[in-house]
Amino acid sequence: MTSDNAKQASAPGPLGFAQHDHGVCVSDTLAAAETRCAQGGLRFTPVRRKVLEILLQEHRALGAYAILDRLREDGFGSQPPVAYRALDFLVANGLAHKIERLNAFTACVDPSHAHTPAFMICRLCDAVAETHSFPARGALGDAARATGFRIERTVVEAEGVCPDCVDRADA
Repeated sequence: MTSDNAKQASAPGPLGFAQHDHGVCVSDTLAAAETRCAQGGLRFTPVRRKVLEILLQEHRALGAYAILDRLREDGFGSQPPVAYRALDFLVANGLAHKIERLNAFTACVDPSHAHTPAFMICRLCDAVAETHSFPARGALGDAARATGFRIERTVVEAEGVCPDCVDRADA
């Protein structure tokens, strides 16, 4: 098994639609974020931590203004730059991801490891599940290599219906 295949085999399955201990999910992800920031010499300010906590409350994408509303409720200010600066930091450091289709953000479910995420987005409730993606392998990677293109960033988003909404989708 090559190292790429080993990484793919050990990659976690999607999280977001599966039943799990959400309290442990939140605390483990916050701890991983704190560790990553400490090891990288990054300032994990109270506002940045609070924005990550807000994103972790649900496995759902949130827009910047929804995050700003929650920050305001918790006394962190009401100016858009407060939310946008925190989100920029979290995304730049792999602690959150931007869901392009929704122009919204979600917490990274595996902030301990650099990875290329793929998202499954429920079209009915905006729930988001994240899993690892390996775009350099497969058809996209083959096409890039054939043309001499070097992939630096990909966004993989699949739209569908989550397990909780399947009955509503069929109605």
